[in-house]
Amino acid sequence: MKKIGIHLAIMLVIALALILVFFYNFLPSYTNHGETITVPDLKGLSHEELDQYLADRDLRYEVETDSGYNSESPPLTVLKQYPEAGSKVKANRKIFLNLNKTNPRKVLMPDLVDGSVKSAHMVLESYGLEVGAIEYIPDLAQNAVLDQKFDGKSIEPGDSIYQGSAVDLVVGDGLGNQTLEVPALLGMDFEDAKFAVQSSGLSLGSILSVAIDTVPVGIVVKQIPQAGRSIRVGEDVDLWVVGFDEETQTVDYRSSTGN
Repeated sequence: MKKIGIHLAIMLVIALALILVFFYNFLPSYTNHGETITVPDLKGLSHEELDQYLADRDLRYEVETDSGYNSESPPLTVLKQYPEAGSKVKANRKIFLNLNKTNPRKVLMPDLVDGSVKSAHMVLESYGLEVGAIEYIPDLAQNAVLDQKFDGKSIEPGDSIYQGSAVDLVVGDGLGNQTLEVPALLGMDFEDAKFAVQSSGLSLGSILSVAIDTVPVGIVVKQIPQAGRSIRVGEDVDLWVVGFDEETQTVDYRSSTGN
């Protein structure tokens, strides 16, 4: 019985030792425990290069079925990847790739009219399209898309267009075509001049302070553009005002020498 107990104890020690070796030596080396690999930048690599390039770095890849198209990149080269370059991953991690198609597929042109330029950028990108030239024309709708064009002609929402195509935008400049005559503001009180500018369809531009002892506080002594000039609706008129506080954008009439 004593010998059997000794043998059992020896077997238990050996089993425990094997378990410790497995968990602390073999398993960590097998799973690369604590080790990470920096994901390389794969953008621009061709499909033929990927197998060996990633195998050398203990990584795998999978091509996404919904790949994109970029007319400036060669066919079957990497456009996007996930995880991004520089990410830390375990060995044998699968990298998901978006390859440039050999031939672009057609998509339906979205409706960009009346939306903002920023919105148009995002929508076109989501459709696999690009923003081409942006033409600003006189219109009160500032930065609003007024027309969408392809190959110099307007393209209707729902028309077919190849992925990767550049869509040109016609955008309002916020001013309009109508011209107005600049009112005469010299000698007017600032508040009256401001009302005259805004009620005429123009905008108040820069207001600059002037110190003239012989002129009461709040009086306009200079304007640009000058009275009588024709400018477009919404354009700025700059004023020079005696005693104007540029920090608070107000006139302190209490500072008048007459008070």
